[in-house]
Amino acid sequence: MGFFSTVLGFFGFGVGVTLGLVIGYYLFIYFQPTDVKHPEIRPLVELDTKSLEGMLPEIPHWIKNPDFDRIDWLNKFLETMWPYLDKAICKTAKEIAKPIIAENTAKYKIDSVEFETLTLGSLPPTFQGMKVYTTEEAELIMEPSIKWAGNPNITVVVKAFGLKATAQVIDLQVFAVPRITLKPLVPSFPCFAKILVSLMEKPHVDFGLKLLGADLMAIPGLYAFVQETIKTQVANMYLWPKVLEVQVMDPASAQKKPVGILHVKVIRAVKLTKKDLMGKSDPYVKLKLTEDKLPSKKTSVKRSNLNPEWDEDFKLVVKDPESQALELTVYDWEQVGKHDRIGTNVIPLKDLTPDETKSMTLNLLKTMNANDPANEKFRGQLTVDVTYKPFKEGDSDFDASDESGVIEKAPADTPEGGGLLVVIVHEAQDVEGKHHTNPYVRILFKGEEKKTKHIKKNRDPRWEEEFQFMCEEPPIHEKMQVEVISRPSSLGIHSKENLGYVVIGLADVINNKRINEKYHLIDSKNGRIQLELQWRTS
Repeated sequence: MGFFSTVLGFFGFGVGVTLGLVIGYYLFIYFQPTDVKHPEIRPLVELDTKSLEGMLPEIPHWIKNPDFDRIDWLNKFLETMWPYLDKAICKTAKEIAKPIIAENTAKYKIDSVEFETLTLGSLPPTFQGMKVYTTEEAELIMEPSIKWAGNPNITVVVKAFGLKATAQVIDLQVFAVPRITLKPLVPSFPCFAKILVSLMEKPHVDFGLKLLGADLMAIPGLYAFVQETIKTQVANMYLWPKVLEVQVMDPASAQKKPVGILHVKVIRAVKLTKKDLMGKSDPYVKLKLTEDKLPSKKTSVKRSNLNPEWDEDFKLVVKDPESQALELTVYDWEQVGKHDRIGTNVIPLKDLTPDETKSMTLNLLKTMNANDPANEKFRGQLTVDVTYKPFKEGDSDFDASDESGVIEKAPADTPEGGGLLVVIVHEAQDVEGKHHTNPYVRILFKGEEKKTKHIKKNRDPRWEEEFQFMCEEPPIHEKMQVEVISRPSSLGIHSKENLGYVVIGLADVINNKRINEKYHLIDSKNGRIQLELQWRTS
């Protein structure tokens, strides 16, 4: 009986287990609980307020705010470049930290502080969107929304008093919206002189910190304390309008501020070539410095004279004596048509000794190409006296203007109580003529007229030309008229056209020293012109 009981019990257990598994599997597959439902996917516009609020932290800025641009291309770029950027950033961080560590280890009697491991991990930051601001100043303002849930491994080993301690930072999360300003924009690579960074809101920073293998952030109350302390300290230092300023290059050298004055005396020319039909020429001389956008200076015209004498003095502002040169070109004045060029030559400023007058007689050449056979023909000679006077310390002081620029001092010969009114014509937009659009700008002030060069077939011309008006007294009650005019082509049958004008009161310029604005042109549908005006006093 004992044997039969054992056998039956064994088969009963086997059948019961097998039957139980089959029934359980059937019930699991075919009878789902009623409280579990398939997730319902709906468009964002159909969600209620509560659902949207729950999802809001994860929605990119370019969806929530229409003024943020989507920049997936930048995220793709970072994803591809991140392994290389990781190594480059870590290497730079070590080089920056090395002198700082060396200074503080001696100060606090620490034997050594070393990076055992330093890597930013495999996950790059993500840009949720970017906002770009356009201003009238020479600057670029960006506000990227950055989220970085990274897996860095930063391990620091500290040795002191015979003991060794290891600290490790892991699982770093940073959410921030910084404002990055590149200013001023300059014509030298990398094309900006400073980087200004500030935070538009308190950042979110979360990380794990292990000390001697234990996670300090697991200590009750410490996590919240560290979070709030980091947010408060970072906000106190960099929350807008406070900024972190990083100077990339010297703005003065990048913008090529004036470093001296070149005094030029055009004395005479001899044996000039004949350009007129009557065997004579009507010569005058144009002077300008290379790399200078100011209009050329001119001598008077000497009628019917191949050996003219001028004895006329000129002053030119020097910005880079190592690269600039004085261009001297003699023209034959014509009452009708283009003025004929007799000859030209240049004087490199680096060949001049500062504060020493040098008298030079130059052979006039057709071109500055040394291999041009046309230069072998004698075209006459030009005699000039040149003196380069660099500014002494304190001579080139600048008056602080607003944060976007500086105002230079007026020349030493400015009338007492008066000043120098400077007009910089930057650009125009959406100007269009009826028959032609070859715009130039004419400035009318107190009976004086100045013009920019004309630009052919351009509705958005850029001039970047500077003009100066010497004033006996501040023109606080005066007005200046600026006109945009289109000049017809030389073979055209149409006359010149007025593309618009603006009348500017000068009180703001005198009171604020500088204004830089875009003006809507009167008598123009959409035309605008950007002008910068400065009032310089001695």
